Amino acid sequence: MSIIADHLTYEYGAKTKLKTIAVNDISVKIDDGQFIALIGHTGSGKTTFLQLLAGLIKPKSGTVYIDGEDIFAKGFDMHSIRSKIGLVFQYPEQQLFEETVFKDVCFGPKNLGLEQKETELRAYEALKSVGLADEDFYRSPFELSGGQKRRAAIAGVLAMKPHTMILDEPTAGLDPAGRNEMLGLIYKLCKETGMTIILVSHSMDDVSRYADRILVMNDGSIAIDGTPKEVFKHRDELLEFGLALPQITEAMYKLREKGINVDTDIISIEEAVNSITRSVRN
Repeated sequence: MSIIADHLTYEYGAKTKLKTIAVNDISVKIDDGQFIALIGHTGSGKTTFLQLLAGLIKPKSGTVYIDGEDIFAKGFDMHSIRSKIGLVFQYPEQQLFEETVFKDVCFGPKNLGLEQKETELRAYEALKSVGLADEDFYRSPFELSGGQKRRAAIAGVLAMKPHTMILDEPTAGLDPAGRNEMLGLIYKLCKETGMTIILVSHSMDDVSRYADRILVMNDGSIAIDGTPKEVFKHRDELLEFGLALPQITEAMYKLREKGINVDTDIISIEEAVNSITRSVRN
C-alpha cells in the first residue's frame, strides 16, 4: 500500500496575525514495507505532517493518496483509513481507556463491524505479538508499567491490521533496556509482516540502527531524504537544523578533524572498528 503526499501545505491561524505554515508544500512517496524515521527539531512540522497522512486534519492545499485514492476527495470514506493507517501516540494514556487491556484492544476491530469471535481473536493475536503476558490481559491498562502500556497501545493498533503504523516517540521515558526492546519489537513487525513503519524519534543512534530511510524535516519541509548513511553525511546541515549525529558518527568526524584518515559515513561500531583498523595499518 503506497502513500503519496502531493504538495501538502497546512497553516495554523490562517486568518490571524499569528499565521504559521506548519507544513510547506511537501511531496513524498512512502512504499510498502519501509522502516522510515521522521526526524526534526521541535516545531519542525513532524506531528502536523503525520496527522495529514492519517487524515486527522485537512490540508490548506495538496492531498494524500492511499492506494491511488485521494483521501480528502468528496465522498471518500474516512473511516476506512483506520484499517489502513494506525497511529500510536507518544503517551499511551491518550489512547488507553477501557476497563481491561483486552477490552481496549478489542475496541478497534469491534468498531470495524467485525463479529465478536473475530474481534477477540485479533485482540489475542495482537497482544501475544507484542509480548504482553496472559495475566496482563485482564488488568486495567493504567496498572501497567510504561513499557507495557506502550505494548498495549501498539496491540490496539495491530488488531486493526493496518498496512502502515505511525509511532510518535514510542520510546520516550523508557530506560535503555526498555527502549531496545520496544525498537526491536517494532523492527520485527516491519520485517516479518511487511508492515510499513513511520517512526518519530529524537535519538539519532536509534534511527541509524533501525531505519531503512530517514526523512529530515525543517521549517515545515522535508530538507533531506535518504538512507541513514546518506542523511548523516549532511553534518553541517543537521547541526544547523538543531539536530545531532549518531554518537559513533560524530566520533569519526572528530578523529578526521584530528588528522586521522577514517571514514565519516559510519553508523555502527563494527564499521568504526574496521575503518580505524584500516587507517592504523596504512
